[in-house]
Amino acid sequence: MDSNLLIVAIVFALLLAGTLAWLLIRQRRELKKLTHPPGKSGQSADAGRSDNGGHGDPAGIPSRQLQLQAYERLLLLADRIALPNLIQRVNQPGLSAREMQSLLTLSIRQEFEHNITQQIFVTPEAWEVIRNYKDQNTLIINQIASFLPEDASGNDLNRGLLDLLVQNPKASLQNVVSEALSFEAKKLL
Repeated sequence: MDSNLLIVAIVFALLLAGTLAWLLIRQRRELKKLTHPPGKSGQSADAGRSDNGGHGDPAGIPSRQLQLQAYERLLLLADRIALPNLIQRVNQPGLSAREMQSLLTLSIRQEFEHNITQQIFVTPEAWEVIRNYKDQNTLIINQIASFLPEDASGNDLNRGLLDLLVQNPKASLQNVVSEALSFEAKKLL
């Protein structure tokens, strides 16, 4: 019985490896088609260069364009995880404070993880700004939630978060983060 299970596992592994190899080959062929379109093989080496000196990604998209798109996505991320916007987007009446805390922190984490690959295209400093902003917002949510009574509602947590931001506008780094990302992006223009 164990040998049959081993054979099935080996066959499955071989099928999986074969499928992955086929997908890799297919991707490379498509990439080659994008970088060397038919009928353009007679172009000079400089004719395909972009305004960034030809230093683009393998698919021919200039790296500057990818970097600008990454900064755009990170600006959107900063806006989406700003506490007032986050509260407005995920608020669900009837939740307890603990449930709302979990929902808010989960939303921040998901937004961040959805954009984690953008760090490839931005400066380490820009990525650090985003990471710190995510951590700061999560910390604020957890701190305010820790001061609420056990029977507090999600609305109590949301009200506490918004009150903190109204009383102390410097508690939110959204403007600082947006300005830093915009500054980095403008260097590429």
